[in-house]
Amino acid sequence: MKNQVHSFDDVLLAPKYSDIESRSEVDLSRDLAGKMYASPIVSSPMDTVTGLQMSLIFGELGNLAITHRYCDEVEQSRMTPSFAAAAVGVTGDFMNRIEFLNGETGTTTFCLDVAHGHHVLVERALKAIKDKYGSGLTLIAGNVATPEGYKDLSEWGADAVRIGIGGGSICSTRIQTGHGVPTFQSVLNCRDVDGAPIIADGGVKTAGDIVKALAAGADFVMLGSMLAGTEQSPGEVFQSTAGKKYKVYRGMASVEAQKDWRGEARSLEGISTTIPYKGCVIEILDNLTRNIKSGLSYSGARNITELQAKAQFIAQTSAGQMESNTHILSRVGK
Repeated sequence: MKNQVHSFDDVLLAPKYSDIESRSEVDLSRDLAGKMYASPIVSSPMDTVTGLQMSLIFGELGNLAITHRYCDEVEQSRMTPSFAAAAVGVTGDFMNRIEFLNGETGTTTFCLDVAHGHHVLVERALKAIKDKYGSGLTLIAGNVATPEGYKDLSEWGADAVRIGIGGGSICSTRIQTGHGVPTFQSVLNCRDVDGAPIIADGGVKTAGDIVKALAAGADFVMLGSMLAGTEQSPGEVFQSTAGKKYKVYRGMASVEAQKDWRGEARSLEGISTTIPYKGCVIEILDNLTRNIKSGLSYSGARNITELQAKAQFIAQTSAGQMESNTHILSRVGK
């Protein structure tokens, strides 16, 4: 696998002997700075993914939700229960926002949410927050794509690091800037570096991709598009003339999002689109959890730590990718 660059679709996990008789034997819980979460699924801090309703559902299920920062601090406080995290920037009034949210809602987990996390502004912000609050706050920072970035953010004070640049389904960073590393490869490259827990962020399309990310070394996986379009994601449901229901899903670097939250577009590294309405997010999370547990059982692993120890990746060809998908329809009529 060394000296090659792999995406999720380029690899498979080789099945191993398993004595797991039921998915109930598989434990997906993960620890982050002394807080235990029921599963490794984290919601993305996007304004079409995580608001109050998503936060409440995630809290009810024992998972971590991160509310978006594209509003004023009062509005953000209204959608951030104490058990959720609040995303903040690294310039302007971010210290005041942290103080306000911590005092107003009791929030103790914050996500420094920037596109390029291996940056001097992130370094200054992490150190300033840690100098003021010490271990009283849990800090998630990112995004980075290299072992050097991961190591630096960990040393600067991050309690968890978001790994992945340019892999999001509505992100165009790699096209617009020419920079990025496939998320799977980034996680694989960072896993042997001594650092904070890893949150794989971007490029995840299926439960199988989540299993691969965890097996590669991620402690958590952040989801955006898989949670968007649900009843609990922010935004109104609208109906087409054909009667089909949709919701908006957009990248926070899209023109539409930037104009909404700061009045102008300074870059173009994302898009805005509509996606089919998916109904209640609980059903999606239940299905993901069941499939992730099944994935662990195929490697004979009862928890994520065992999965990472037992995982054996193999590369697959383009023909193998085609075989991996349901492919009967492609043969109909031949």
